[in-house]
This record gives sequence, C-alpha cells and structure tokens, in this order.
Amino acid sequence: MSGRKRAWVYYSIDAPEDENDMLKKQREQLWEYAKQMGFEVAGSSSDTGRKPLWERTGFRRFVDAATRGEVDTLLVADRRCLTHSSMQMARLKALAEGCGLQVYSPLTGPMELI
Repeated sequence: MSGRKRAWVYYSIDAPEDENDMLKKQREQLWEYAKQMGFEVAGSSSDTGRKPLWERTGFRRFVDAATRGEVDTLLVADRRCLTHSSMQMARLKALAEGCGLQVYSPLTGPMELI
C-alpha cells in the first residue's frame, strides 16, 4: 500500500430515478474531493430510492469492502446521503469504530456519526 488513505466513494439520492443527474453531480464532486484530499479511491457505489441504509445494494458493497479491511474512509456528499435514522447512523458508527473508518464530506470534512 502506498500510505495514502483508501477511500470508498458512495453517492445516493432518495428519489426512485435520477431525473436531474444528481448522482452524476455527487460522483464528480466526491471524486474531485478525493483527489484534493489525496485519497486513493479503492471503490465506489451508488443507490437510489428510500430503502434503509443497510438494505441498499451499493452501501452493502461498501460494508463488505470495509469489513475486509480494503478501505479506511467513506466519502459522501452529506449526511442525508446516508440516512435520517439515528438507529442506522448508530450502526454505521459501530461499523466505523470496529473497522477504524472515517467518514468525510466535502461540505464538512470529517463527519461525526451521532
């Protein structure tokens, strides 16, 4: 490994279809942020719709990579791309603590998972 933090880029919208290219905009923003921060992008995924966080296919791909120790950081546009549920956020916090992960957003930098 090169010593750079390995990041997973995750972008999502709660609409069933991406009529306004919001996923593309998030993806571009997050890849640019990864580049600016010096992260090595180890993977990326996306989801649409209102499924709970832990039932989303794209998010599960990140979880699998995290539990295998393949990533150090999760990049998201903002907290709303993850969940509005405090229970799901607590579960993400437990995963982050267990795997030594950090979550970053271009808007806030390191995110507190509360």
